[in-house]
Amino acid sequence: MKIALIVFSLAAVTTSVLAQPKLTKQMVAGAESLIGLQFNDAKRDSMLDDLTDQLSSYAALRAISIPNSIPPAILFNPIPSGATLPSKKVLFKTSPVGKVALPPRLDDVASYSIGQLAQLIRTRKITSLQLTKMYLDRLKHYGPTLECVITLTESLAVAQAARADKEIAAGKYRGPLHGIPYGAKDLLATKGIRTTWGSVPFKHQVIDEDATVIKRLENAGAVLVAKLTMGELAWGDVWFGGKTRNPWKLDQGSSGSSAGSAAATAAGLVAFSIGTETWGSIVSPSNRCGATGLRPTYGRVSRTGAMALSWSMDKIGPICRTVEDCAIVFNAICGPDGIDQTLYDVPFNYSPSINLKKLRVGYLKSDFDSLTAGKSQADATLATLRSMGVQLVPIDLPALPIEHLHIILGAEAAAAFDELTRSGKDSLLVRQIKNAWPNSFRASRFIPAVEYIQANRVRFMLIQQMAQLMKQVDLYVAPSVEGNNSLLTNLTGHPCVVVPNGFTEENTPTSITFIGNLFDEGTLLTFAKKYQDATGFHLKHPTLEK
Repeated sequence: MKIALIVFSLAAVTTSVLAQPKLTKQMVAGAESLIGLQFNDAKRDSMLDDLTDQLSSYAALRAISIPNSIPPAILFNPIPSGATLPSKKVLFKTSPVGKVALPPRLDDVASYSIGQLAQLIRTRKITSLQLTKMYLDRLKHYGPTLECVITLTESLAVAQAARADKEIAAGKYRGPLHGIPYGAKDLLATKGIRTTWGSVPFKHQVIDEDATVIKRLENAGAVLVAKLTMGELAWGDVWFGGKTRNPWKLDQGSSGSSAGSAAATAAGLVAFSIGTETWGSIVSPSNRCGATGLRPTYGRVSRTGAMALSWSMDKIGPICRTVEDCAIVFNAICGPDGIDQTLYDVPFNYSPSINLKKLRVGYLKSDFDSLTAGKSQADATLATLRSMGVQLVPIDLPALPIEHLHIILGAEAAAAFDELTRSGKDSLLVRQIKNAWPNSFRASRFIPAVEYIQANRVRFMLIQQMAQLMKQVDLYVAPSVEGNNSLLTNLTGHPCVVVPNGFTEENTPTSITFIGNLFDEGTLLTFAKKYQDATGFHLKHPTLEK
């Protein structure tokens, strides 16, 4: 029996069971090979009535329109058994910025940190409107070259900047994000402005609400200047309008899926940006573009109003120029919103002071040893940390088949875009190769529900084993794109910070990643800041043609 004759029973497009051929034992036998099982004829015969009933259930469920915004009634819990969460809140405190001078050319502030820009605005050496118009001009000028902008939000930005200036002049200063222009990955809903998800079928979509993250940044006084590109439906750097470029090397993609967020931030087209990560989508483009990114603990930042790809893995975080910028933005966007039920009410405690010698810091020795690309920079990172007084301890990740747990993401993503597959509109997506969403969505229809549940049971075991490992260290160091660390920690929900750690012979950035304990972004960011301040790689910026 050809596979094509079996497909209807598992991934039917029609909602009518009566329109399908009658199920036979031969069909069941053919389908068995897709799930790695084998039954005898008697067992196949016994299943036919149940399989027919299941088809009826599929048809009934497919008749219901389920928006992408509706989550499943199954909530992922990243907290290990017996763990207690921090409850004490301390005052959020940043490093002194010192005196910040306004340069003769306004464009020269394009790569200033949030702290520096905030100092200029707070002391009224520059207005938010001036800063906003400067970034808008840069977005218009360099955006087409980098292919990093989907929608300029110019009228909104000018209105928000004017309001910020009026409030600041009246003595109503909201904090370090007040009047600061930023860009958002175009999977965050913005009322009255299209939210395209980087995808052809959704390129004209307008969601009539603001995502919680957008609301919180507006409440902090930040100014939204652009909706930035993302790999179509959060994969890679190719979107319906092109391929987002690495500002350090224009013939190279920026990686993804937070492609525009990393490229625009690194190129000084926005003061900071918001990205998302399910499996590497903050770390990978930050690594490629030389940005600094924070992937928070799962359950830290509301996903209300954000495109869902994997309900148990999606995370939202800042992409910035400095570690402390990430802390400032994260402080504004984290915490429960009363809507997203996966959120935990845990305080974020950050202070720029820390005693490095008292920290227990691990490193993934096997990943460092197996590195080829970026090895000299990675080894130099370890040497720098040791010179700072850090005692590095070699550690190994849990010995479970991590690479095979990707079916969790596959199944959830296929469910999130179920209608796209069944309607045939998946053929509209830009990338139609084997290693792209349309094919992945289709293949994932054949992941048995039992195997999805079993994978999540292994994931539970992984969470417990990681908890035991993290009792030995306060954080650990890993190469950014080597081994299974990225998938593993996205599955367990651990936070990480990625920072530049050098440059290749082609003068393109490399990076290193620090991974922390659940809900301990404070220690993680402080440690990463110490390394960043000691090295200064983040102070080098790409040169763009005028």
